[in-house]
Amino acid sequence: MNRAMLIGRLTKDPELRATGSGIAVCTFTLAVDRRFANRDSQTREADFIPVVVWRAQAENCAKYLHKGSQAAICGSIQTRTYDAPDGTKRYITEVVADEVQFLGRPNNGDNNEDAARAASLGNSPFGDNMQAVEDEEIPF
Repeated sequence: MNRAMLIGRLTKDPELRATGSGIAVCTFTLAVDRRFANRDSQTREADFIPVVVWRAQAENCAKYLHKGSQAAICGSIQTRTYDAPDGTKRYITEVVADEVQFLGRPNNGDNNEDAARAASLGNSPFGDNMQAVEDEEIPF
């Protein structure tokens, strides 16, 4: 079984290209925090995973994702090789994503702030009868 599921943030804007036959391909790098903090410095380290997305999903990634965007991806790990200009053989390991979920916006907290901001401006997406509730007031 070859299945990878990752959640992280893009390290730079995605790059959209097309193959010679016109198929869209988008590449980006996802920074994924490690589960545990570093023993010495107590800071979390991250891994930088190259991701490849094809066809319509590639076009959507290029359109809606940007540096700092949070995304969840599911796909398979693939390794490929190529010959570098200096004659050495190079290996690349990347995740070829077949599912991409756009999770949030950078430096914006969660999407509840968007709804609260819209409600304060009189444009509540939930109707006029909605009231803000603090997390401590929720019974579960």
